[in-house]
Amino acid sequence: MNLADMLSFADIHQLSRIADHYECECSSHSKNELIQNILSRMSRKEVFEQNLLNLTIEDIRFLNSLLFDPRQSFSLEELTARASQSRFDKEKDEKWNPREVITKFRHYGWLFNGHSHHTKYLFQLPEDLKQRFEGTLARHFEQKIHLLDGEPGAYRDEQGLLAEDIYQFLHYLYQQEVDVTAEGTMYKRSQQHIMDRFAVREELVGRVGVRFGYGRKFKDYPNRFSFIYDYCYYNHLIQENGLKLTLTELGAERIQSGRKEDVLDIYKFWLRLYKGPVPNIASIVHWVNRLSTSSWIALSSIMEVLLPLVKPFYYDTQESVFQLRILQMMMHLGLLRIGEDESSGTVIKMTKLGSSIVRGVYVADEERIEIPVDNG
Repeated sequence: MNLADMLSFADIHQLSRIADHYECECSSHSKNELIQNILSRMSRKEVFEQNLLNLTIEDIRFLNSLLFDPRQSFSLEELTARASQSRFDKEKDEKWNPREVITKFRHYGWLFNGHSHHTKYLFQLPEDLKQRFEGTLARHFEQKIHLLDGEPGAYRDEQGLLAEDIYQFLHYLYQQEVDVTAEGTMYKRSQQHIMDRFAVREELVGRVGVRFGYGRKFKDYPNRFSFIYDYCYYNHLIQENGLKLTLTELGAERIQSGRKEDVLDIYKFWLRLYKGPVPNIASIVHWVNRLSTSSWIALSSIMEVLLPLVKPFYYDTQESVFQLRILQMMMHLGLLRIGEDESSGTVIKMTKLGSSIVRGVYVADEERIEIPVDNG
């Protein structure tokens, strides 16, 4: 429903609070007069933008978590959890209450209770307001984005390569059983043999720091390969049998039929796997898509715009989460090209395939794959 519809179902007490916020000069006893004055004030571009751009960064993060969610209703518990996630650890304040964010949005006329028996305890964001929020934020972000004229001198485009390397991994296991350690990790020699088959090679993981959070095997294998391993494991294509790693019947069928994985399924799995350490990963990806679809843009400028929305994850800074866990993985998935330009430095641009996939996929919070944070 749109704002006008939700205002018509709101009780006069909420309408009065909204009218007070927008300093409407009207009778607080006439519901129709309240609605007309509120709509008139909220429809003014300068009033709407001023309210939006005056929000705290926590409020912006909370709003951002709702913008690209296609669902129409949210429970109080869901909204409270999202509001809590909007305040990062270093910003914590004992006096701050996440429910105050929800109350503020209600007073602004941005959140409403449902009007039916089934939705009266749920909250809804008007559809037309959601579109205005996204458009206003996009214009604000775009003012800071540095566009590249033409093409960069060189760029990486990995479309189709991840599905091909998943197939190569399965094909290797189809040809031979692989020995693993007591901890279930492939020996370095086997890892290197597999890596030699891949279109995209990585350095094997050495004794460097602690690695956890981004998959079952993230601590043992390099970033892209650990994702390939976990994709095969969670999709029941491989199985860990004691000190052996083998294909399942389903995995063997993949090789016998020559079938490659669908990039849509791979992208959905990535969101499920990374939603734990990066709760708002889907909305960040949507913004990357929105800002870099039509032109190459400088990485430094999109980092300036989006880093405040990115939450650090233990050993990962905002910068490393954004660059390594989001942008680099988007490139591996074939969603994004990453290039180098002589004057602008690192630049990025969405692929046409990536843009269509991002716009068409939604993964709910409850679908995320839980990985223990002490995995290292």
